[in-house]
Amino acid sequence: MRIHLATDHAGLEFKDALTKHLESLGHDVIDHGAFVYEAQDDYPQFCIAAAQAVANDDGSLGIVFGGSGNGEQIAANKVRGIRAALAWNVETARLAREHNDANVVGVGARQHTQEEAFAIIDEFIKTPFSGESRHIRRIGQIGAYENTRD
Repeated sequence: MRIHLATDHAGLEFKDALTKHLESLGHDVIDHGAFVYEAQDDYPQFCIAAAQAVANDDGSLGIVFGGSGNGEQIAANKVRGIRAALAWNVETARLAREHNDANVVGVGARQHTQEEAFAIIDEFIKTPFSGESRHIRRIGQIGAYENTRD
């Protein structure tokens, strides 16, 4: 699977380890930055770029992270067609995919051990959308609002 990554300075070291982990599992990883440590960089540009790539790349997923994952997830959600969920444990990652068909996950790189974060991300990637009618209906309502703002 193709996976688009983005972070700011807070997740730079984690991104390198995550890239190796995902590639070892056979995933095609596309890095949208940050590429160098800059303590004053701004995560929106990186996270929006990754989210745009997911929106334009059918079947791909995205992972955005920083210190908490909050801002990164908010930035990704500004892109039309993106359903980004902040996951703080394996269960919330699973539910984001299963119930919300989330296509981007936000993770706080400073909130988890590397092992915990990998488990959250692995669960997100491997979990399929349930396809249940109630979830399809709800996602449709969100998409309709996103398109019309009514």
